[in-house]
Amino acid sequence: MTTPAYDTDNIFAKILRGELPAHKVYEDDMTIAIMDIMPRADGHTLVIPKNASRNLLDVKAEDINAVMATAQKIARAQMTAFEADGITVQQFNESAGGQVIFHLHVHVIPRKEGVPLKPHTGEMADGELLSGFADQLRKALETA
Repeated sequence: MTTPAYDTDNIFAKILRGELPAHKVYEDDMTIAIMDIMPRADGHTLVIPKNASRNLLDVKAEDINAVMATAQKIARAQMTAFEADGITVQQFNESAGGQVIFHLHVHVIPRKEGVPLKPHTGEMADGELLSGFADQLRKALETA
């Protein structure tokens, strides 16, 4: 099966072009990390490559390497910022694999022992709440 073409109008492409707002917590030459607007836990962050790729099936090695390095950096900061007991990392590929937005992204989710992930309701979180989470995470990144 051939992977469908990359859609340049997906929401993450628009965020990367500055056409849509996002609560950015980290950026380097190859990646950006933003708060998930429908978080499954406090501090749920998405790591996205700046270069176009639909998912794991078509991403260049240097881009996925950069994404995972940033995911590790975010995870370490989340442990401090959210007093997490652990981290869940998720990445979905194609509709059958659970992917909804077709630009590669990795979910980095701080977890507390015995606390289940919130259900994915499709409802956006309060912007001030997300802004506060972003501030906590940026502060932890500065001291890491």
